[in-house]
Amino acid sequence: MLKKRDIHDSHALYELMVHPDVFPFVRHKTNSIDEYLFITKQTIEAEERGELISRTILDEWGSPIGTISLFDIQDKAGFLGTWLGKPYHGKGYNKLAKDAFFHELFYELDIETIFLRIRKQNIRSTKAAEKLPYVVNANETRAALLEQINNGEDLYNLFEITKDRYTFYTYQQGTEMDDQQLKEA
Repeated sequence: MLKKRDIHDSHALYELMVHPDVFPFVRHKTNSIDEYLFITKQTIEAEERGELISRTILDEWGSPIGTISLFDIQDKAGFLGTWLGKPYHGKGYNKLAKDAFFHELFYELDIETIFLRIRKQNIRSTKAAEKLPYVVNANETRAALLEQINNGEDLYNLFEITKDRYTFYTYQQGTEMDDQQLKEA
């Protein structure tokens, strides 16, 4: 489902990224495959320096379909950035990718907090974030950070996922599955 970024996936990812339903919401926009190759190489190098964590999202056949990254890492926290190619919207890949990525971040890489900075006009992503029981709207609790990312303008909503909330959610999900299996037995 996820793998470390690889320069060889760039052509497939670039073709998916430039779709008009995807491109406006990508953090590192590029206007050519050469630029995308350069950005991918920079991303791989930045991960080696510990500045970010980035993975390629794969479908069931191992084909690249998008990326998921944690940017601007400091004090065991960072900002999530995810995009999927248009043909893969609404098919469950986003949830699977986030579950795998959050597990890696929280339990393998010692991250404590994940922030989501979502453009106010990106209704699709806002609704998706609000549906997740482990996501908290942080506009008020992290007002200084919100002001910093908005640079005085009102462009983004800020959401927060903590390791504790995510752990409680996954524990609760496991308990509910165990109860369901007992009822079926």
